[in-house]
Amino acid sequence: MVDAPPHHPSADPRPAGEQRPAVIAVRGLHKAFGDNVVLRGIDLDVYQAENLVVLGRSGTGKSVLIKIIVGLLRPDAGRVEVLGQDVTALKPRELDKLRVRIGFSFQNSALYDSMNVRSNLEFPLRMNARQLSTAEVDERIVEALEAVGLPGTATQMPSELSGGQRKRIGIARTLILKPEIMLYDEPTAGLDPVTSAEINELINEVQERYHTTSIIITHDLTCARSTADRVAMLLDGRVARMGSFDHVFATEDPRVLGFYDYNFVGTDAP
Repeated sequence: MVDAPPHHPSADPRPAGEQRPAVIAVRGLHKAFGDNVVLRGIDLDVYQAENLVVLGRSGTGKSVLIKIIVGLLRPDAGRVEVLGQDVTALKPRELDKLRVRIGFSFQNSALYDSMNVRSNLEFPLRMNARQLSTAEVDERIVEALEAVGLPGTATQMPSELSGGQRKRIGIARTLILKPEIMLYDEPTAGLDPVTSAEINELINEVQERYHTTSIIITHDLTCARSTADRVAMLLDGRVARMGSFDHVFATEDPRVLGFYDYNFVGTDAP
């Protein structure tokens, strides 16, 4: 594991005496697609049992970053360490074992439309936890549905669910393997403000109940302010600001302030 890095001038200092290990450590990460340079030397630590929000405009490389973290994309340069393992050096079978310890909540929920809720939740267990008995599978399904506040939906089809309910079931399907790390990709995208607030609350409840370490990818400042222990602001392929939500926006940088104003225009946000 990598210990907390030295204080950086643009970073909000961590509380005195708090030196938790870095569950995810990213160093010097570069990624380009042809002439489109997306990541230009990302350095990032995610500490045990914290919610880190990675914030930035669309196209700033937020989703590329988490795809590299789980080994779905390979970086052009740099190193990614997850749960003590160098992701870029793992063989496919080793990478599959690591991914079982990581929950990935996709933007579109990624449910199988031909399966009911129970079958959607059962699928990852049949693929990755075949040693479980039928009773244990049933117990996991009940627990996951209760954790996301939808205990009576096991027999429903995804088409019968609202957008917010689909998002919750997607999170339940991720939780059912009891991951140590949760990765949320735009968890509030396409949701109305009330449902978005419910998803933000659920993310915090998951952290409290399962003590997960989470990265939350978003451009939604309300989501960031509601869920983040720390915020990493991506600008021009780099981490430009790091710290608490208030610290990140306590700056005269017009790029950061413009992002804040655009998100909260017409609101009473402080």
